[in-house]
Amino acid sequence: MLAQSRDLLTNGFDLGLAQVPAREGIKIPPRLKVQWLSMVLIALFAGPGAPLTFAVSPETGAASAISASTEVQQAPAAMPEPKEHGLPQKAVEIAHLFGFPITNSMVVTWIVSLCLIIFAQVATRSMKLVPDGAQNFLEWLVESLYEFLKGFLGEHLVNRTFWFFATIFIFVLSANWVGLIPGVGTVGWGHQTSQGFKIDQPLFRGANADVNLTLAMALVFFACWIVWALWELGPLGFLKELFAPKGESTGPLKVLMAVVFLVVGCLEIVSILFRPVSLSFRLYGNIYAGENMLETMAKLVPSFGWLIPIPFYFLELMVGLVQALVFMLLTAVFTLLICQHEAETPAAAHD
Repeated sequence: MLAQSRDLLTNGFDLGLAQVPAREGIKIPPRLKVQWLSMVLIALFAGPGAPLTFAVSPETGAASAISASTEVQQAPAAMPEPKEHGLPQKAVEIAHLFGFPITNSMVVTWIVSLCLIIFAQVATRSMKLVPDGAQNFLEWLVESLYEFLKGFLGEHLVNRTFWFFATIFIFVLSANWVGLIPGVGTVGWGHQTSQGFKIDQPLFRGANADVNLTLAMALVFFACWIVWALWELGPLGFLKELFAPKGESTGPLKVLMAVVFLVVGCLEIVSILFRPVSLSFRLYGNIYAGENMLETMAKLVPSFGWLIPIPFYFLELMVGLVQALVFMLLTAVFTLLICQHEAETPAAAHD
C-alpha cells in the first residue's frame, strides 16, 4: 500500500512538473523532482503531529478565503453562558455596616424577630385572668404546643426543652409566611428590559430561603442537643448510650454484642454529625423551591402575573406550616432518642 502511494505521488508530481516547462518554457532538472518528492514524504509522516501550511496560487487562495468566510458565517456562534433565572441561590448584599455585609435575607430575619418581640410584649403587657385579644391568641398557641410536645417527650423533658422547640416553631413559621408577602423579592434595584422592569438586587428575600439561616438554626440545636444529653445522662451515660451494648447477654455473645454496638455507635456518631446538614437543607430546599415557583408563575403570562400565582400562595402557606412542624418535630425526636430513658422515668414513677 505504501509502495503504491509512493508511485502515485511520484507519477503525479512528475506529471505536474512536466507540464510546467511546456507552459513556461523552463526545464526542471530531475534532481528537483526528487527534492519535491522528499518534501512531500516528510510532510506525510509529519502531518499527524504538526499542522501543515501550503502555498497556493492567488486564484486558489481567493477561493479558499471565500470558502473559509462562508464556513465561519455558517458555523453557529458560541453559545453565551446561561444566565441565572429566578431567585438567586445566594442572598444579595445590599449594604455594609462597619465592614459587615448586610444581605436582604438578614433584613427579613430582623423584621420577623422584631415583630415577634413586639407582639409578645404587647400580648403580655397587662395579663388578665380571662385573656382576650393578643394575650388569648398567644396563650392558646403556647399551650397547644406544650400539650403537643408533652404527648411524646414527657413532662420532665418538655419542661426542660420547651423554650427552644416553641421558639423555633414560631420563628420558622413566621419567617416562612412573611416571605410570601407581596413585595418580598419584587422590591429593589433593577433595570428596564423589553419584558418589563427586572429586579437585580431585591431589597427583601425570604429568611429561610437563605441556607445560612437554616444552617445557623440547625447548629444552635446541635449545641443544645449536646447540653441536654450531658445534662440528662452525664458524660459516662452519654458514651454508654452511644456505644454500650443493650440488653442482657453472657459469654461469647456478650463480646460479640459489644463489638457490634461499638460499630453501631461509630455509625451513630456519623449520623449525628450529619443532622445539622439534613435539617438545614431540608428547610432551605423547600422554601427556596416554593419561592422560585411563585416567581415563575408570576412571569409565565406577563398580563396576568398577579392572578396566576394566587392558588400557589395557598399551597405555600400550607408548605410553610408543614416545614415549621417538621423542623420542630425532628429536633424534638432527636432529643428524645438520646434522653428517652430519663424521659420515661417520671412517667413510670407516676404510674
